[in-house]
Amino acid sequence: MTNEELKAKITELLPAATFEEGGQWLTINVEPKDWRLLAGQLRQDASLFFDYLFCLTCIDWKTHLTMVYHLDSTKFRHNIVIKSKLIAGNPAIETVSDIWKTANFHEREVYEMFGVNFLDHPDLRLLILPDGWEGKKPMLKDFEDPINMIKL
Repeated sequence: MTNEELKAKITELLPAATFEEGGQWLTINVEPKDWRLLAGQLRQDASLFFDYLFCLTCIDWKTHLTMVYHLDSTKFRHNIVIKSKLIAGNPAIETVSDIWKTANFHEREVYEMFGVNFLDHPDLRLLILPDGWEGKKPMLKDFEDPINMIKL
């Protein structure tokens, strides 16, 4: 599918979606409340078949956080990027770890590094950081570590 065909199909699935222009891959902006439903449709729709979540990360813009998901169809070889803007004070979005198994560890990493709460995640706990780092969110721009004198 071309980006224009993907855009038409995704608009059909989620009319509220907006699109960013100018990138190599089609970039779609969705509200956090719409993400879970769209994710399931992207995975299950036979004409899209986005079966591979190969990157999931978060960006701190100081005023808000943005979740970024990169999806690939190994069958049709098309890629998309999904972005969802989260509230900085209480960032939360539904988990997709049951839709794409790779999301399990990616979501745990974003949880510990940025403090994003993945609603209904089966095992949301620290993945990389040692005990005692719970809730510190070292990838946020306002993170300060007085012991190691880190200030971003």
